[in-house]
Amino acid sequence: MQGLKPSQLKQLQRLYHQRLPGDCITTPEFAQRLGAISTEINQPICAYLNRRGQVIRVGVGSLHKTQIPLMELPRYGAERLSGIRCIATQLKVEPPTASTLTTMALQRLDALALLTLSGGGFERRGGGATGYVSQAYLAHLVPHPEATWTVTPPISLDVLSQQDFLALVEGLEEEFRREFVAQQVDGDQDRVVLVGLMTKGMSRTQFQNSLAELGRLVDTAGGEVLQTLSQQRDRPHPQTVLGAGKVQEIALAAQTLGASLVVFDCNLSPAQVRNLERLMGVRVVDRTEVILDIFAQRAKTGAGKLQVELAQLEYQLPRLTGRGQAMSRLGGGIGTRGPGETKLETERRAIQRRITRLQQEVNRLRSHRARMRQQRQKQAVPSVAVVGYTNAGKSTLLNVLTNAEVYAADQLFATLDPTTRRLTVTDPDLQQRTLVLTDTVGFIHNLPLSLMDAFRATLEEVTEADALLHVVDLSHPAWQRQIRAVMDILGKLPITPGPILLAFNKLDQVDGDTLTVAKEEFPQAIFLSARDRIGLETLRQRLLQLVDYATAE
Repeated sequence: MQGLKPSQLKQLQRLYHQRLPGDCITTPEFAQRLGAISTEINQPICAYLNRRGQVIRVGVGSLHKTQIPLMELPRYGAERLSGIRCIATQLKVEPPTASTLTTMALQRLDALALLTLSGGGFERRGGGATGYVSQAYLAHLVPHPEATWTVTPPISLDVLSQQDFLALVEGLEEEFRREFVAQQVDGDQDRVVLVGLMTKGMSRTQFQNSLAELGRLVDTAGGEVLQTLSQQRDRPHPQTVLGAGKVQEIALAAQTLGASLVVFDCNLSPAQVRNLERLMGVRVVDRTEVILDIFAQRAKTGAGKLQVELAQLEYQLPRLTGRGQAMSRLGGGIGTRGPGETKLETERRAIQRRITRLQQEVNRLRSHRARMRQQRQKQAVPSVAVVGYTNAGKSTLLNVLTNAEVYAADQLFATLDPTTRRLTVTDPDLQQRTLVLTDTVGFIHNLPLSLMDAFRATLEEVTEADALLHVVDLSHPAWQRQIRAVMDILGKLPITPGPILLAFNKLDQVDGDTLTVAKEEFPQAIFLSARDRIGLETLRQRLLQLVDYATAE
């Protein structure tokens, strides 16, 4: 509003005293008054009104510049409109632009009346009159998947003022409600829009596999993927990860589809999450938070729950800021006046104390596992840790080898808590030999560092084992990338693990070309199908050879 005269500011302020009939979009008098002020200052004006006809917001500029922040809208949801309509002026004689209509859709306005200025003043000529407004356009949302909005041809102010506004809005909300109810198959299920960013140096195949894996993670966490959107950039935007246009497109898709969550296939900083939620009006999470949620669902034992809570607290600690009045300063009462201490600082210190306590318990868990391993070493029982990418079939393999009855399903991170079982194998000399197999937590590409730190007590089973059995899902299109991801994580462990036997699982689902490539690239590996019990005897004998080699070193 810089450059406006005091008299012009007073005219804008007087608009707040106006009250229109509830059953009409606008009156000719109110529209001409907006047109007069807009003509005088030579700028567009947007007036926002509630359903009682009260002006609640006046902005100087286009609809995009004066829009109500999504988090401040009084009503929101895919099954209804916001309860606010906008009457705006424009200097050019043209229909509403795509940017204007998109802004209308993001705010879910009841209606948008766009007034085109005539460029002249109000004067009477003969039996009629010409005013500041020459014509108008009426736009509103429509509950159809084929179209998001509809716009009328140019109409006069008289035609616009005679529109039955309440009947229009009530009819639209009833259709939106029916559409929304039809979409809600499971009310407890999050409706998710996936977002991927393809940066420089990332191949198209790698990007698509990562997005597909994120979709499976969301499905495992109990969400329903509605749509997947992506953008290609040299590097992420420091504030919003994506460009402004793509962020607006995602926000529009989320509102149109009735999504309750937007999930990014990358790690987001706390500031990026706040900026995206402010621009989109829905909750935004990243890949790490989805994995943490799955771990929280899957943890059954006390040790697993302990480690999950530690990982979640370490993730939440830097994300406490930006929570509005909930983090305001404390005060009131003798001894508490003055600057005081913010609730943010209080929560942060409480979380730090809880993290310290949990780390102490993890250390005790570590000591307990160390004593268990010492007992097995005294009994001279060789141990093998079963590692691999998540959903490679580790739990299924442990079940068929040892009758462990561990939960197994075609899901990512179906099992979280480690399970140790004895395996008895008859060697070539017909002697009974005993091994200990430990099923560890599945690995995944870009495994969060907080999880690796929290699960170090479990991962020590890998470093302390005599040997490793690396199970690979050969039927997965990105099996080679999964092998590299597991080896990268093993390489980051503080102690170098023992010798590794590579076992390609799900042989029954593999085509001949893939099998040939795997045999040529990994000639020492074994091939099996845990579900169909193919190759299990060969695996038992190779495990004996593996531990004999490991213990002889």
